[in-house]
Amino acid sequence: MNKKWYIMMAFAATMACNNVWAQNVITVEDEDGETEEIEMPEGMTVEADSILQDFDNRTRLAQGNNALIKDLPYDDDILVDRLAHIPTTIEMPLNNITRKFIDQYCNRMKNSVSVMLGSANFYMPFFEEALEKYGLPLELKYLPVIESALRPTAQSHAGAVGLWQFMLATGKNYGLEVNTLVDERRDPVKASYAAAHYLSDLYERFGDWGLAIAAYNCGENAVSKALLRIGAGPEADYWTVYNQLPRETRGYVPAFIAATYVMNYYCDHGITPMEASLPNETDTVIVTKEVGFEHIAAKCGVTVEELRTLNPQYRRDIIPVDYALRLPTHAIEAFILNEDSIYASNTGMRRRVIADIYDQPATTTVKKATTRSRATAKRSTRKSRVKASSSRRRSTASRKSSSRKSTAKRKSTRRRRR
Repeated sequence: MNKKWYIMMAFAATMACNNVWAQNVITVEDEDGETEEIEMPEGMTVEADSILQDFDNRTRLAQGNNALIKDLPYDDDILVDRLAHIPTTIEMPLNNITRKFIDQYCNRMKNSVSVMLGSANFYMPFFEEALEKYGLPLELKYLPVIESALRPTAQSHAGAVGLWQFMLATGKNYGLEVNTLVDERRDPVKASYAAAHYLSDLYERFGDWGLAIAAYNCGENAVSKALLRIGAGPEADYWTVYNQLPRETRGYVPAFIAATYVMNYYCDHGITPMEASLPNETDTVIVTKEVGFEHIAAKCGVTVEELRTLNPQYRRDIIPVDYALRLPTHAIEAFILNEDSIYASNTGMRRRVIADIYDQPATTTVKKATTRSRATAKRSTRKSRVKASSSRRRSTASRKSSSRKSTAKRKSTRRRRR
């Protein structure tokens, strides 16, 4: 019976894995009729419900009253024309692979696109400013769509974090700080500038945006090896080395092209953006003392959830000294006017947070520490008493011994005199 049960469970697990795999790949057919399964980037595998479950989306996105999602016909000629009208220097061809990815966004992923469009109005200005600083094509702002589905707290199975999905080492190489309280890979502004810097370096190395985007996904070394395998010259592009790239990277550039398309032509596919309640205007202040979200929220007319949304880089709801706090513009004045009282209310905050980190109430921690101190004091007192008693016993024994010796000496002297 047990053997049959284990076989059934193993079969069910295998089927579940196969179903997940089937949902995470796109099957394409080449001109010779051969099929290939291409992996989708992780940002394309996130369902709308999962995006909405994030704390930063749950309370600030809502379906518009005029929402009407319906299927609209389109063919290759229409897609070619629309792609050609996107004002960019990045090549965006339509082929059997990019067409499949466009279909994915415009059909199965309509609800996810609707959610991401609701977030885009807030995040895109950060992306555009960073890309503009480095003189890069602004269409690169759609990379976080396929990387993280525009979720600043997203974390991949490989450990990449944030909107731009930086690995720890790469993030640190580009100036992003990661410690117990702060993870700047989740900072929409700082991570955007780091990503723009990284993409600028990649383009300078490869000279082709398709290759640079591919390298952003799989690393420079993987793209360099792919170029070496076919002896590619300086005119090589992404499609030249497509078959030599890692499996997951073969779907990365097609996904980027599809994301760029759908974020520009969503109206033509009956997709309505969700309505976002995030503030249109925000600003930052530098805190001069360590401060917790709960104390800021109490004085500035914002919620802790809103502070988390605007400041996702702070992992424990604590802002260390000399770090930036982003607030809605209307709350900046309230923070400045109440700054002293906000800082004054932070007594004991770090102790409580440390206790939370280790799943232990702060009062329990203090109580245990006090108990240990008392126990230590008692042990010390007992040791002192034992030591004193021992010393007294040794002193008494010494006096008795001396007395016996003196008595014996006097008796001996009297006997000799006789």
